Amino acid sequence: MTVDSPQPAVQRLPGRPRADSPVPGARSRVLTTADRLFYGEGVRVVGVDRLIAESSVTKATFYKHFGAKDTLVLEYLAGRHDLEASELAALVEAHDGGRATLEAYLDVVVARVQTVSFRGSAFANAASEFSDPTHPVRVAIAEHREWLTGEMVSLFKAAGHPLPGDAADDLVLALDGAQVGAYAGDAIAAAASLRRTAERLLAA
Repeated sequence: MTVDSPQPAVQRLPGRPRADSPVPGARSRVLTTADRLFYGEGVRVVGVDRLIAESSVTKATFYKHFGAKDTLVLEYLAGRHDLEASELAALVEAHDGGRATLEAYLDVVVARVQTVSFRGSAFANAASEFSDPTHPVRVAIAEHREWLTGEMVSLFKAAGHPLPGDAADDLVLALDGAQVGAYAGDAIAAAASLRRTAERLLAA
């Protein structure tokens, strides 16, 4: 290298953030950690101390933002709901008509249930851990399912189905079965079964 050669860029150690990179806030870190652990391992088995440790926050900070673990569980489910709602809204925007949107939605679900990281429905998994149907977590799950069914009703109506309510109920139950079957059994068979059910419903 000559004196006039350009100086090399300053090297950074692998995995180290840039000095000017924004660092996620404490609340965001806890939510990200909760999403990973609650979905990957379950809600009850993951304790507050572990959430605090893996989020790199203090106990005081955790309770300042969430107050109690159940509040964090509700925020975890709200985040999952918002993600699904945004995903479906994007599909509605991108496709012309209810049938095309339903087919695109099924493509997304079929691809998801066959991924290595898939562990079933976050909502069904959480519901299995809260036996009281009046618990706020169960109420949030029921509201999510009501929303999903309503969205499916709208899409079947747009597709010209003669009984959109019945078709939506059938598809939501088929989605439930496919997600359980994909995680606990054969993901390919579960995905194929879901497609067959959807095709029969759309053919009506």
